[in-house]
Amino acid sequence: RVLTGTRKRDHFFPILASLYCYVHGTSSTSLLHMTVAESLQRSVERWPDREAMAFLQDGVRKTFAQFQQDVDQAAAGLLALGMKKGDRLGMWGPNTYEWVLFQFATAKAGIILVAVNPAYQVQEVEFALQKVGCKAVVCPTQFKTLNYCDMLRKICPEIETSSPGDIKSSRLPELRSVIVLDSRQPGMLHFEDVMQAGGSQHMQQLQDLQKKISFDDPINIQFTSGTTGAPKGATLSHHNIINNSYFIGRRLGYHWRPHTRVCVPVPLYHCFGSVGGGISMAVHGISTVFPSRGYDGKANLAAIESERCTFIYGTPTMYVDMLNQPDLTKYDLSSVEGGIMAGSPCPQELVKKPINSKDLYKGCLLGYGTTENSPVTFLASPLDNVERKTETVGYITDHLEAKIVDPTTGMVVPVGTSGEIMIRGYCVMLEYWNDRAKTDECITKDRWYKTGDIGSMDTYGYCRIDGRIKDMIIRGGENIYPAEIEQFLHRHPKVKEAQVVGVKDERMGEEICACIKLVDGADCTAEEIKAYCKGQISHFKIPRYVLFVTSYPLTITGKVISSVLAPLPSS
Repeated sequence: RVLTGTRKRDHFFPILASLYCYVHGTSSTSLLHMTVAESLQRSVERWPDREAMAFLQDGVRKTFAQFQQDVDQAAAGLLALGMKKGDRLGMWGPNTYEWVLFQFATAKAGIILVAVNPAYQVQEVEFALQKVGCKAVVCPTQFKTLNYCDMLRKICPEIETSSPGDIKSSRLPELRSVIVLDSRQPGMLHFEDVMQAGGSQHMQQLQDLQKKISFDDPINIQFTSGTTGAPKGATLSHHNIINNSYFIGRRLGYHWRPHTRVCVPVPLYHCFGSVGGGISMAVHGISTVFPSRGYDGKANLAAIESERCTFIYGTPTMYVDMLNQPDLTKYDLSSVEGGIMAGSPCPQELVKKPINSKDLYKGCLLGYGTTENSPVTFLASPLDNVERKTETVGYITDHLEAKIVDPTTGMVVPVGTSGEIMIRGYCVMLEYWNDRAKTDECITKDRWYKTGDIGSMDTYGYCRIDGRIKDMIIRGGENIYPAEIEQFLHRHPKVKEAQVVGVKDERMGEEICACIKLVDGADCTAEEIKAYCKGQISHFKIPRYVLFVTSYPLTITGKVISSVLAPLPSS
């Protein structure tokens, strides 16, 4: 219920006349009704010779026209392999050109891209591929210490004796093809095989397919999770991600800035990277710069200088790392005009560090969102004052609704009161893939998405994030779910019970602390627990702190009070 408001550029700022926490992102700009392929085509026609992306570590640069040609060839190749509209392809790897290439090739062929975390171990990747029924997997041979091909052979030993493109696996029954980007492996296809597979008939098939692809079709599955620890596949449509990148770009001024070059150190398997980077490139015609395959603070600074980047994307941890580089002052960062800091909680004292660094910060904005919301829902304006930029996550974006409710009653709370943040609008995911029960738990019958996050609003609709209902730990931008780690720790023969909590950390935002009760008579060390985790669960899930306890603080109903456990390591 909005009575009046103020105008900033072309956006209407609501004043909450009712003094209750409900806002609607009123807008004079219409939603886009196009597919991912159509958005790229539009930019190709406007800026064919503009550089679309640069992957500096691999030395790859592509103009929009060159990229479009590669996309068509890759999409036709996937059709030649027998993939069909609605099939799922798992993209497993770090930030490389091929990641973005297959993001757009799958979209053009109507295939659903499944973003697989490059840090996944055997058990995690098997669950992900099996959950959504991937027909193909694309990956490099290895990344850092992880050998992807070896892990896939452990899951599917049949690969060794299979013909490439005709895998028949008992554990992954829908998998047919593994496409390796950088080497030839028995039973697997090479990237070049796909690029050369499509003939003229497949190109024609691809063109005919465009008439059958709707902007409401699912196009991307991003794995997220909850306190139960079971990963869920948030399923997003063309409409979800095209409009989110469109309106976030407009909030940042991409539509009026002469030529934006964005430094993208955030991972592509996250919505922040894939939507804010890849999709925004196609929608707004911006140039994207990927400094390295994995995060590297020094490479980011070098990229900003050499590529004259005007915007930076990053989690709070990434900004802190860049600011703490010992030779920061030697880099010329004068091209920077702004950036987004998002992906994990942003403590005020951490946020103010980049704001006070004139060399790196010129208009860094905080944002808030969730994978299930495609992802951004709140974002500050470049014209906001320092207080709003550092103490809030901005105001609701165009065409979305948000309300803050009492978690127990579901009623909207007064301005300034904390409650659960709920979102409604074009950005809400279609579903959790093949999981109706979990979908119904978080999306109400009237299409409100329950974020599980606690926040409050002021009278102008600016939102503050106060905490989380869920027990999720966000460590350096990585979403970590305590139950997953607890379930793993319970397998250790000396562990009787384990509780995992997050503790504040200046650099990472949060760190993981495992509070362990040992089996009676057992003796164990923190190093032994960490060694047990190494190589079995993703490295970012290994607890930094391990405490051995004899009891847990409990509520009257017997539930562990994690907020009491959390301060222990830092006290």
